[in-house]
Amino acid sequence: MRSRKHPRTTALAAAAVLVLVPVAAGCGDDEGSEPGSSPAPTATVTQGQNQPADPAAARAEIEKNWATFFDPDSSTDQKVAVLENGDRMRPVLQAFSASPQAAQTSVEVKQVTFTSATGADVTYDLLVAGNPALPDSKGTSVHQQDTWKVSVKTLCALVKLSPDASAVPGC
Repeated sequence: MRSRKHPRTTALAAAAVLVLVPVAAGCGDDEGSEPGSSPAPTATVTQGQNQPADPAAARAEIEKNWATFFDPDSSTDQKVAVLENGDRMRPVLQAFSASPQAAQTSVEVKQVTFTSATGADVTYDLLVAGNPALPDSKGTSVHQQDTWKVSVKTLCALVKLSPDASAVPGC
């Protein structure tokens, strides 16, 4: 069970980690999610909207690419490959790659909701040392160059949580 004694300290620590993590991209668009949502990754499609030709395969690719992006063992090149406009965002990723906090950060994708054939909303937990630092975060994925990628919007939302956000190029 998680302690809720110091929620402000936890939030500030999480924001600091996000700035220091090369993978700071996934925290989300900071809209929150429903507390009772299922912990198992799911895919949903809003009725009447477009969706990928194979939603199950798209969901699996999104989960895999988000895990790669937030994996401390992934190289900068691997992260660039799964980030929207990754080459343009390379300096952001490189700036934080030496952080000790990066080795403790990962992500758990909880839900994928397709908003179009090339877009999806992603609900996820940003984990630090296996514990949720930013639970039920919201982010987005985009289908770019035949790959489902973590969106720049998601990366920049995380970067903006940092007190050093103005020092980060590209957002």
